[in-house]
Amino acid sequence: MASVPTQIALLTRAPGGADSTCDPDLPTAPWQFDAVPGQPLPAPTYGAGASRQDPVPADAPVQQQIPAQYRLLPADELDRRIRTARQTLGSRVTILGHAYQRDEIVQYADFVGDSFQLAQQSQQHPEAEFVVFCGVHFMAETADLLTTDDQPVILPNLAAGCSMADMADIDAVQACWEQLEAVYGTEPDADGRVPVIPVTYMNSAANLKGFCGEHGGIVCTSSNAREVLEWAFERGQRVLFFPDQHLGRNTAKAMGVDVADMPLWDPRKPRGGNSEESLRDARVVLWRGWCSVHQRFTVDQIAQARAKNPDVRVIVHPECPMEVVDAADEAGSTRYIQLAIDAAQPGEAFAVGTEINMVRRLADTRPDLTIECLDPVVCPCSTMYRIHPAYLAWVLESLVEGRVVNQVSVDPVVAGHARTAVERMLAVGA
Repeated sequence: MASVPTQIALLTRAPGGADSTCDPDLPTAPWQFDAVPGQPLPAPTYGAGASRQDPVPADAPVQQQIPAQYRLLPADELDRRIRTARQTLGSRVTILGHAYQRDEIVQYADFVGDSFQLAQQSQQHPEAEFVVFCGVHFMAETADLLTTDDQPVILPNLAAGCSMADMADIDAVQACWEQLEAVYGTEPDADGRVPVIPVTYMNSAANLKGFCGEHGGIVCTSSNAREVLEWAFERGQRVLFFPDQHLGRNTAKAMGVDVADMPLWDPRKPRGGNSEESLRDARVVLWRGWCSVHQRFTVDQIAQARAKNPDVRVIVHPECPMEVVDAADEAGSTRYIQLAIDAAQPGEAFAVGTEINMVRRLADTRPDLTIECLDPVVCPCSTMYRIHPAYLAWVLESLVEGRVVNQVSVDPVVAGHARTAVERMLAVGA
């Protein structure tokens, strides 16, 4: 498999082509998008490599320019300084890394996993004075919910966001809720089930998790979405699922819910663009949101992989569109994919539909297997790339000097409700 920079160079099928939705300049240093003292504040951006179809909210965080010494350091010197600071801090700091992170960051993590695993890990290190979260903003917020009050959670680059998470905001969700209440009312049925239970994917802001906690709802991840929906159906007549439509649709369909009973809610339209009748018949109301990386995978790519090798085993993430999940052999979370590769017999071949850094890392760890990414035009999780070793060196050396930078803190009132929703999820398990 080609290196990530080589594959990133293939991001566009043709320069300026109509089907080109990704920016090919991902390897460029991310600090070019940061705020520079004395200059006008730049517009928020997901950065190079992001889908051009994903607008960034005006209130998205912007990272302040880090000191020039870090931006100018060569890779080997950054590595030396990170390791020195890490050794100096010892058990005072825990570094968590998402599986989609670049290798240059993953190598320093004490634990690497998906969002559910990292949420669990956030609770399991009360001895650490600091938690450095190498992921994206909503993940750091969740870690802040689950760590102790005196454990600062640090995100090396505050501009590391998530386009999917930004597709649902608290004002739009509250407006949706009020419209649903107008259709469903608020009284439970004869079995005590309320009209609707809100379920938010982990890939959402803390205030949306708080909304769920306050309204009897819960959080899910791709690892435990089925168990969470079962929990919700026991308590509610239907579910409002946001922000990722594909995870909600694929999970509910696998549980036997008819696709016709899962209307799509477009927050830009009255009643989400649905009739009252379709909403009344709904079992799951799906928010119009998606992951730009996983939405790129197609049925044609699966057909091409099978034409190349009829014995290939196709595994995709449940954030992929329904027709892709249906065409694949299996669908599962980041952790599911990892375990499937771990258990594979030498000589097996896999075509994997998920983020390229993870696919390449799986291929590197199992050279006895054939592991390829389904998408030949790689569109990585660009916001994960905002966590560059220069930012990690900066936050770690700041801790050595006694300064906490880039702390992510959730409002105490929001945190109380959000913690309720997350703890309900953790009680359900994976």
